[in-house]
Amino acid sequence: MAVSTLAKKPVPADRYKVPAEQLSDGEVTLRRWQMGDAQSLLAAAEVSLPELKAWMPWAANGYTLEDAETFLSITTADWDKGRGYDWAIVVDAEVVGSCGLMTPAKGSDGMGMGYWLATPVTGRGLATRAAALLTQAAFDCGAESVQIWHKVANGKSRAIPERLGYRFLGQYDDLQIRESGEMGLWQKDKPQV
Repeated sequence: MAVSTLAKKPVPADRYKVPAEQLSDGEVTLRRWQMGDAQSLLAAAEVSLPELKAWMPWAANGYTLEDAETFLSITTADWDKGRGYDWAIVVDAEVVGSCGLMTPAKGSDGMGMGYWLATPVTGRGLATRAAALLTQAAFDCGAESVQIWHKVANGKSRAIPERLGYRFLGQYDDLQIRESGEMGLWQKDKPQV
């Protein structure tokens, strides 16, 4: 009998505490997605499809209410099983994007982070604020480091880890992620106290 030598990649809950379901800096609130958020998620994604299609595989063929409901079902199960944690980005009581913590793109230590914003609210520093909240949340959960990755050509996504003091690790085309292609990878290590 053959035995697989592939190790199961650990999920965040295998190593770290579960993050808070709501985080806020006073202007940006991150709250755990709820099954009733499908219409709000769809509205934020639909208005942003021309921009999102270039960077997000899930947006490449459009986005429907069924897609939003499927995402919410998956993210609810992932949170409950500790595989990953996704939040709605909320500003002025309106859902304007999504962000999450997950397994890192390279290696097994720390957490990874992803985010997107609705096009009408970009350029206001909201994604940077959300990423700062997630970075601190990951450290509060016990993560030793946080990674952010983006398509190399996506300058707006690249600016966020730069502003937050992440260290550029390089460009990779072999990361442990769903997206394909050349990715820029950044990492911030937990400050030693």
